[in-house]
Amino acid sequence: MRRPYRNLAVALSVLLACAGTAADARGQKHDGGGNGNGGRAEARRDVRTVTIPVTLRLPERAQQAEVSYLDDLQIFEDGERQEILAVRGAGRSPLTLAVLIQDDLISSISNEIKGIASFVRKLPPGSRVMVGYLSSGSLRVRQKFTNDLERASQSLRIPLSSTAASPYNPFSLTRDAVKRFESLPVGRRAVLVLSDGIDLSRGLTNSSPAQSLDLQRLINESQRLGVAVYAMYAPSVSGGDALLVGNGQGSLQRLSDETGGHAFFQGTGAPVSLDQYLRELDALLSRQFALTYLSTHPDQGFHKVRVVANTGDAAEIFYPKGYTFKK
Repeated sequence: MRRPYRNLAVALSVLLACAGTAADARGQKHDGGGNGNGGRAEARRDVRTVTIPVTLRLPERAQQAEVSYLDDLQIFEDGERQEILAVRGAGRSPLTLAVLIQDDLISSISNEIKGIASFVRKLPPGSRVMVGYLSSGSLRVRQKFTNDLERASQSLRIPLSSTAASPYNPFSLTRDAVKRFESLPVGRRAVLVLSDGIDLSRGLTNSSPAQSLDLQRLINESQRLGVAVYAMYAPSVSGGDALLVGNGQGSLQRLSDETGGHAFFQGTGAPVSLDQYLRELDALLSRQFALTYLSTHPDQGFHKVRVVANTGDAAEIFYPKGYTFKK
């Protein structure tokens, strides 16, 4: 008779142990994990990494101060300081660059192709370059992204300089080029676009920097993919009055400002030469960094970004004004 009682006692012990374990589990779930590991795991699900292009523009005398500026960098998103995970410059992150030329620019721009080709050849080893033309109908890609800088430079040709080659609008085709960055490794990304910046696809009113729908779409896409746009203004063969030229330059300025790039103008006419622009662009790209940080804002929508460094009056910082997050 002892064995049945002994078996019953063992069974009761097992039941009590299981009940205690279940109670402990319920308690840990209620208070966030008891030892805190559950709370941290939950918090980590609410963060994500974001990479943006940041460029320092330093005067000649301040070149040696670049490292100290980087040490002082701070990043804010929606007004809250975020944790910086990495700052990768030219030595750690190769440049990925798309060179885009509007195909109906005036014929004097043909003289600048040799200088642009030389600029491409002199990019740091490991750089990837794509060459395309904003032409009628679609983006004409002359060279897909390649590490062969000589091959990329040879793919450049003079623009057609004809109204028959005029694009629907320069911004929708530039956006098509920006989308091609999505399949590439995250890092330092930039676009050099030579354009008049005039978008008449939806009428004169929508050609203004504040009204162009395709300009806004291009800005959104560039911010989402961490691509800085460097715009150089040149007039097209179709010309334009002072209002259109102002809208075009204003649109290129807004595009560069909001993506972390820089815009280059010489009055309202064609540049005498692009050499000075290209030298300045080379200096800017050499100080472009891919800044990766931990965002604590998981909500969809636009998130405003601000980068701060202790530069005083010695330097400028270019960075995108924000980005739109979609799950």
